[in-house]
Amino acid sequence: MRTGDDERMLSTGYRRTFITMSFLVATFNFADRSVFAVTAQQIKVDLQLTDFQLGILQGLAFALLYAVLGVPIGRLAERMSRVRIITAAILFWSTMTMACSAVGNFAQMMLCRVGVGMGEAGSQPATSSLVGDLFPRERRASVMGLILLGSPIGSFIGASVGGAVTGLWGWRAAFIVMGLPGVVIGLLFILLVREPRRGLADNMPPVKTPAPDFRAFLTVVASKPALMFVIAGGALAGFGMSSISQFLAVYLSRVYDLPARSAGALYGKISALALGSGLLIGSFGTDWLARRGDGRWPAWGAAIGLFIAPFSYWIAFSAASPALGTVLLVISGCFLLLYYGPTIGMIQNLLEPRMRATGAAVFGMFYTLVGYGGGPTFVGWMSDRFASSAFQGGDYLTQCRALKAGAQAVGALQHTCAAAAATGVRSALMSAVCVFFIAGAMFLLAARTLRRDYFVAEEAAA
Repeated sequence: MRTGDDERMLSTGYRRTFITMSFLVATFNFADRSVFAVTAQQIKVDLQLTDFQLGILQGLAFALLYAVLGVPIGRLAERMSRVRIITAAILFWSTMTMACSAVGNFAQMMLCRVGVGMGEAGSQPATSSLVGDLFPRERRASVMGLILLGSPIGSFIGASVGGAVTGLWGWRAAFIVMGLPGVVIGLLFILLVREPRRGLADNMPPVKTPAPDFRAFLTVVASKPALMFVIAGGALAGFGMSSISQFLAVYLSRVYDLPARSAGALYGKISALALGSGLLIGSFGTDWLARRGDGRWPAWGAAIGLFIAPFSYWIAFSAASPALGTVLLVISGCFLLLYYGPTIGMIQNLLEPRMRATGAAVFGMFYTLVGYGGGPTFVGWMSDRFASSAFQGGDYLTQCRALKAGAQAVGALQHTCAAAAATGVRSALMSAVCVFFIAGAMFLLAARTLRRDYFVAEEAAA
């Protein structure tokens, strides 16, 4: 039996408020990630880093505590107010983003990046769980798609604003400018969003027994092959997606010889168009096909996009001009992002209400470790290797590392270093996208038992 408060939470007006605020949280989540990506080349020069160190800062440092804390926070979200968890998360990661402006070396920046990861670990599991309680099964992927539209908008804001601020006042100012709005959003979130009861959208009666323990969760996961393959496929796709997102601005700057402001603006446009179109088509398209045809379309749609994406990216990374490269990168990103919304929706639909935050957290852990932890680190390491092979004139890392933009250096050496660095990052990115073939195969395997596993989840929730 639903109460008056329950009905108000299920009203169209309140749901719109929830989607809007969750969208804003996602926006500044990704804005704070993108500002590092767009300032990475300037940070590298200023702190005299290698591409491998840059990859660690964009990947492993961010992912380290994000992954470690994600599951405990997800378990906490099964028992405590998810609204308060999200509020605390955005306030913390915004503060740590601003702290990045004060660092003076690699170790200090790594600590700040770890702090950003700690804060962002609390957001998505709790948000996914709230969506599961406020919206019916057939709308969850679409609603997550709307919320996650904050990611391309945030990427655009972080890249364009961050790039502009960097061009005017330097990369340190960019971190302060991007961190401040998150504090305001965090305060608004706790004022406007309320905590729904578990299973509200599924019309489940209030349950006072403790949430299932983690062993029970693992038992459920082990009994549903589709869920395991979806998590594996999403994590592997995240490896390639994080590789591209964290090094795309660097790629544009080096390959097309663009200044920070121009590279940042172009990166933001590519991210916004690719992520936005891919999320909407993947989320709404597979939901529509599943309602009118076969319930396996979320997995099939994800697989189709992932199988096409590597070919599209190989062509895009070979484009000679920024204009052609931009068009091809947008198309490639659209194919890639077809997987993301359906993945979140399938995880929610395959679990009972009081396991959904944990499910999102476990996916986030693997996605972060494999994706953010492995992807950018791999690209940075491979970029140094490829650049060293392409460098004509001795030891690439020794001779090129200390060259600063505008420094009085031998012109020929500066040109040779720049050409090697461009070759390195292009070759590394072209290698990283091969992982999409394996990720697509995981989603095809998930499709084999998806309908049966949905039925089991519905029986458990009833």
